[in-house]
Amino acid sequence: MQEVISHHLPRRHDNILQVLKSYYQLTKPRIILLLLITTAAGMWLGAKGEVSPLLLFVTLIGGTLASGAANTINCIYDSDIDYIMERTRWRPIPSGRVKPRDALIFAFTLAATSFTLLTVFANLLAALLAMSGIVFYVGIYTHWLKRHSVQNIVIGGAAGAIPPLVGWAAVTGELSWAAWLLFAIIVIWT
Repeated sequence: MQEVISHHLPRRHDNILQVLKSYYQLTKPRIILLLLITTAAGMWLGAKGEVSPLLLFVTLIGGTLASGAANTINCIYDSDIDYIMERTRWRPIPSGRVKPRDALIFAFTLAATSFTLLTVFANLLAALLAMSGIVFYVGIYTHWLKRHSVQNIVIGGAAGAIPPLVGWAAVTGELSWAAWLLFAIIVIWT
């Protein structure tokens, strides 16, 4: 059956725009937008409303790249089940438009760029928190919870609560009790 399905799926791109679109789709941009809103909220609360526009911009770019890396690795990991489901079969990896190896290189490039930007323009704590978000999302949610627990969204919600910590750390260089309270509110809300 797999041979029949794969025969009907596109295996290459016709132009560079299609290549870029496939890689863009790996990052799951709709999910990222929600994370950026909470990152900005964490920055605004941590800085008591006084956020440098440059720091805001760079932190949001760093968050976008880190989230895109995590989502891309999730796509690699889930490509086997995505291939089976009609709704997800046309995603970039199961359709053959992007090879898993190339997606992994893309994800590591996004993560490294995020880490560098956040370290240089914000601080090491913000960068490490962004990387911990990738590790939690991929290691705990994607690998461990998603296929093995009905509580995957509830526990995995902690990954979605890390961006406000990144934002808070970017403007303050630390995590106060208020930052952790914001984290807890988002986890409970999830």
